[in-house]
Amino acid sequence: MFNSTKKMFALASALAILTGLNSCKPKTAGTAVSAGAAEKVYVAPGEYDEYYGFVSGGFSGQLAVYGYPSARLLKVLPVFSVDPEKGYGYSEETIPLLNTSHGFVPWDDLHHLQISQTDGIMDGRWVFANANNTPRVARIDLTTFKTVEIIEIPNSAGNHSSPFITENTEYVVAGTRFSVPDDGVEYPIHTYKENFKGSISFISVDKTTGNMDIAFQLEVPALNFDLSHSGKGPSSGWFFFSTYNTEKAYTQLEVNASQNDKDFIMAVNWKKAEELIKAGKGIKKTVKYAHNKYNEETHTASSEIKTEILTLTPDMLREICYFIPCPKSPHGTDVDPSGEYIVGSGKLAALLPVFAFSKIQKAIDNKDFDGQYDGFNVLKYESVLYGEVEKPGLGPLHTEFDDKGNAYTSFFLSSEIVKWNLKDLKIIDRSPTFYSVGHLTIPGGDTRKPSGKYAVAYNKITKDRYLPTGPELTQSAQLYDISGDKMQLLLDFPTIGEPHYSQIIPAETIMKNSKKIYNLEENKHPYVTKNEGDARVVRDGKIVHVYMAAIRSHLAPDNIEGIHVGDEVYFHFTNREQDWDIPHGFAIKGANTAELLVMPGETQTLKWTPKQAGIWPMYCTDFCSALHQEMSGYIRVSPAGSNTPIRYGLGDTALGPGTK
Repeated sequence: MFNSTKKMFALASALAILTGLNSCKPKTAGTAVSAGAAEKVYVAPGEYDEYYGFVSGGFSGQLAVYGYPSARLLKVLPVFSVDPEKGYGYSEETIPLLNTSHGFVPWDDLHHLQISQTDGIMDGRWVFANANNTPRVARIDLTTFKTVEIIEIPNSAGNHSSPFITENTEYVVAGTRFSVPDDGVEYPIHTYKENFKGSISFISVDKTTGNMDIAFQLEVPALNFDLSHSGKGPSSGWFFFSTYNTEKAYTQLEVNASQNDKDFIMAVNWKKAEELIKAGKGIKKTVKYAHNKYNEETHTASSEIKTEILTLTPDMLREICYFIPCPKSPHGTDVDPSGEYIVGSGKLAALLPVFAFSKIQKAIDNKDFDGQYDGFNVLKYESVLYGEVEKPGLGPLHTEFDDKGNAYTSFFLSSEIVKWNLKDLKIIDRSPTFYSVGHLTIPGGDTRKPSGKYAVAYNKITKDRYLPTGPELTQSAQLYDISGDKMQLLLDFPTIGEPHYSQIIPAETIMKNSKKIYNLEENKHPYVTKNEGDARVVRDGKIVHVYMAAIRSHLAPDNIEGIHVGDEVYFHFTNREQDWDIPHGFAIKGANTAELLVMPGETQTLKWTPKQAGIWPMYCTDFCSALHQEMSGYIRVSPAGSNTPIRYGLGDTALGPGTK
């Protein structure tokens, strides 16, 4: 089954094609957008886009929000990276969100995301995002567009195969890209085949609150797990993971992990796994991982280190996990809206295999196996295959679906999107991308209810597309109209970071639940200042708490004395506005953190340790009114050990001769 190929002819040919694609500008590159396209993407001032697009920021560790069809950037959401614009990872309230078992980790590599689903349809409640580097999964609340929870994943490395969800968001599922021994266990690297393991984590999601917890892990062979999707309809209760490196190579993977003609898609009956856990079959393992939550009532995050998980070992998984041979180094594993067809995308293959779930079930029932791999049954390729799309392109990566029974696959090496029919597997259309497309997205394209209106390609290389910006060029995306028989390129636009996967959802699904303000009366932050009369400064030894209130256009207090060098000063900044879109910022000269950006009715805290005496201005950083420039004040810092008492004031109580 695993025919070894000594030379990488396919890979070499593909790389040669890629080099050719990127070495010269196609004659059509400058005029690729069709006539009339501008009308289709124009959204007049004051009107709203039809869709929200959530796009992973790759190595930026952030998540971008676009409006479609205009492709206007609406917001950049910090998830795994500190963000000085919003104070995320700098304020005392958000620092705990970036805690891990390794300590404070202020960056990560955000590749994939998924919007929560109900009955296989996006419900717009939460976005889940993965951290590839230090394995984590985050949950973003779509009422506030804020990261509200991050959970670390133990016994994992390279959390690339994540965060894919079940039909009703019962679980977020995460596979490990790099197989490793259990956390904290050391083996020589050359003992990879004997001692390294793969893991699949099932993270439960509370249906009401969204709170996550690691329900159980599957201990599986030491493969590299890539993309994954849940079954639906007839395949409900199953999960499908693409895997590569069946050779179990640990060096020069570009050659040594590409020897076998076929790798695997792993089919997982998660319902059966869940039953074993409920029956008490899971083995407890001692681990260490962080679970971080943001409390919307207190506006503060907390971090808890957990030390135990439940694991199902390989001997328990023989009738839960099955391997399906898939041509060479598959990346995408995509399930069509009906749940019957599973499309594999071998990066080094010259065809697209489409598997039928009904045939998979029949092969399992009939024990139609082609041997075993590490003790797991391998289903016969011919027995589970629905058919193959012949000569579709070079370097297939990812497939999504429309509402007319068609599939759309991105081809990295031949830089194109190919449209084909699921029933007869015939190619319908091709459209070039500029260049080296990775993922593509159709609104609802991996759900039971896709749209047939748009597709967006996320590209890796942008030579000649935009004004040059030094050695690195901007990242790229392209919007296509897919409503007709032929795809039409409408718009070519830059993106943040390196875009990988994306989700697109009708705007109306999210807009109706969007939070406008935090109700000040419901603010339960322990240092909230709801009324200006409660603004004050309190010393407790070398710790000073400043209860600060802000409203257009002043800070209260705006004059503070009695701060000493070396004090730990906590500015608890409450935005007393109750009007939509009136945030206030807060910054202090020389503070080595960042600004705070505080929403109406919210409280956030900036910690400041002054290192020298002097007068230090503080001010609002977010332009909030015509008198924004006047929204400022002064802090007097005296030498350590000085007798200068705490004094503070505003207006009539401003500090002057005789003020106490």
